[in-house]
Amino acid sequence: MSTILALDIGTEFVKAILAKPTKKGDLEILGIGKARQVEGNMHAGAVADIPAVVNVCEEALVQVEDQAGERADLTVVGIAGELIKGDTTIVNYNRKNPDKPITESEMQEIIKKVQQKAGELAKKAVALETGNENVEVRLINSAIVSLTIDGYKISNPIGFKGSDVVIQFYTAFAPLIHVAAIEKVCAELNLDLLTVAVEPFAVCRACLGDDLDSNFSGIVMDIGGGTTDIAVVDDGGVEGTKMFSIGGRSFTHQIAESLGVDFETAENYKLDYDTTKLDDRVKAKVETAISRNLSVWLTGVEVALEEFENTGSLPRNILLCGGGASLSLLQEKLAISDWYEGLPFSRRPVIHLIDVNDLPNLILDSNSKLDHSFATALGLLRVGVDTLAGAPEENKLKAKISKLLQK
Repeated sequence: MSTILALDIGTEFVKAILAKPTKKGDLEILGIGKARQVEGNMHAGAVADIPAVVNVCEEALVQVEDQAGERADLTVVGIAGELIKGDTTIVNYNRKNPDKPITESEMQEIIKKVQQKAGELAKKAVALETGNENVEVRLINSAIVSLTIDGYKISNPIGFKGSDVVIQFYTAFAPLIHVAAIEKVCAELNLDLLTVAVEPFAVCRACLGDDLDSNFSGIVMDIGGGTTDIAVVDDGGVEGTKMFSIGGRSFTHQIAESLGVDFETAENYKLDYDTTKLDDRVKAKVETAISRNLSVWLTGVEVALEEFENTGSLPRNILLCGGGASLSLLQEKLAISDWYEGLPFSRRPVIHLIDVNDLPNLILDSNSKLDHSFATALGLLRVGVDTLAGAPEENKLKAKISKLLQK
């Protein structure tokens, strides 16, 4: 089978993982690479300097290929940023011939209409935020969340009769300029680009693994260097994704400003906060600076999650990943403060760092250095498998629809 390279081009680091899918649906990890970005390479999660990003990606790829002893056949790249619009749309579709069974071609036509409607909404939203009415957007990811026929929840619509079809459909769109930058990076690196995936959607795929009937529910927060990406998953379906431009680097800038030091020194202070390397006086100042920025970050989390209020009660299980999630103060603030009280949680949320060893369908070397900061890259691999292989031939909703979504 083809080897797949996951390329997570982040604000702080480029992370790369090379893997080979097995016949059982697992992913065998062959090589890992990681290279630090230079400030200015990325802006708000998007590529800002293509030649500079290409150089950093090359550094990570050398590590991967040396470890794996081979090059990738196909590549999946993540995309993030505030202008990525990932939402769930509820569409009511009245069938003209309710006595006829639903066919795959009819479902394909329904999906086409839903994607077109969602694309128009995404284009309007991006145009409003950028002030550019001529902005172009491209569909990045789409997935069925749920489907009912005449009020009954159906696990596979093909062959059913009925008149009133209601579909909850997740779609994610990105500005064409951001996608084109990623395509240019891959072209410069001579990589065969299989697909581009919205990063929080990819992390959800990592959590779900190869189980098409997974009932996993939770909130995934990917806290990168430039952005925080949030996805809500209910009963195995992605309800939506939201992003805002506060990540690990904003904490570093706050430390630099508060302590009057340069960015590199501030970054080292941030990384050393949870160690014994800082003296008590400096540590107290770093804690004050981080706490000040955490208040702003939590407001961003609240605003993002408020947009999911129409989905009913939010899942209590919150999974953290990305380099910014390593901050113990951030984990503590989420776990014990009252930030969640104005949101539709049934009880206080439970906070966990994603443990890659708990992610399904992965074959990891015992010496693997993968941690929660690689969760996005692992998810990109799973999206690659979805795209490359379509879906199993079982008579299931998600398998059938996955094939339709690739067309």
